[in-house]
Amino acid sequence: MTQSATLTRTTFAALGLTGALLLAGCSSAGTASEADSSAEGVEIAGVEIAVDQAAADLLPAEIAEAGAVKVATDAPYAPFEMFKEEGSDELTGVDVDLGHAIGAKLGIDFAFEQQAFDGIIPALQAGNFDVTITAMTSSVERMEVLTFVDYSASGTGILTTAGNPEGIEGYLDLCGKNVAVQGATSQVDLVNDVWQGECEAEGLDPIALSEFPSDADAQLAITSGKAVASLLTKPSAGYVAKTTNDGGTFEVVEDPEAPNGYDATLNGIGVLKENQELAEAIQAALQSLIDDGTYEAILDQYGVTGIGIDEATINGAADAK
Repeated sequence: MTQSATLTRTTFAALGLTGALLLAGCSSAGTASEADSSAEGVEIAGVEIAVDQAAADLLPAEIAEAGAVKVATDAPYAPFEMFKEEGSDELTGVDVDLGHAIGAKLGIDFAFEQQAFDGIIPALQAGNFDVTITAMTSSVERMEVLTFVDYSASGTGILTTAGNPEGIEGYLDLCGKNVAVQGATSQVDLVNDVWQGECEAEGLDPIALSEFPSDADAQLAITSGKAVASLLTKPSAGYVAKTTNDGGTFEVVEDPEAPNGYDATLNGIGVLKENQELAEAIQAALQSLIDDGTYEAILDQYGVTGIGIDEATINGAADAK
């Protein structure tokens, strides 16, 4: 596994810095000992996971006693978080499996709940959730509010109609064209802060960017002819291209200058800065999963081993600056 890879989907505008930062509350789900016994022998991605006591000992007392944390996520965002079947509220995906595996290592439950992406940080601040795992970029700006346990690295991909009729070979080919994107994501920032300026420098028209509530809506804009491409994390783009209508609807633009996606960044599990002990416990559990091979098995299950990292860092994006 390497630490070079592909982008994520959060936006600096979603920081929601207003309001007091509150300690996130815990939902009650039995005692720590009950959670320990339920976590023993949990199987994920074909690997049986037992409690790592050294990691579990790092948990804040109130979390250990509650036996659970509430996790905010925004599905669907395949392959990170998605519904097991249409009409179901049961979640699966890289983030979901990884969260449950971390919970198994800590002897507690990671209870995933839906939250609109641009409302996740305010919901954490309000105490509605303890953690977010939702393909979120570990940005330095967000570190004003959150501590990130880095768990993958990814960059932006370009998804277009199968056969690539517009002949898009790289992001500059999007200049002057209609492009769709999910709102409140890093892809919006990348276009507005970087790519538009490069279009101008090349004497090209700006990208006509349309923001949608979800990636599914952005993809519908392609199939309906309203956009020539959509932007999302490259692993997500690959998953969509592979699984939508038996792989015959979309394809991913492969730019040899950015094989793992544009503007590669770390993705993190977000915890309020005040909850440093919880972040450190999660870091220890994740590192245990990396060391014993469970982490790679989870990534491999969804065909995204390329986003893997070798070390579960905390706020690694800040250290890299």
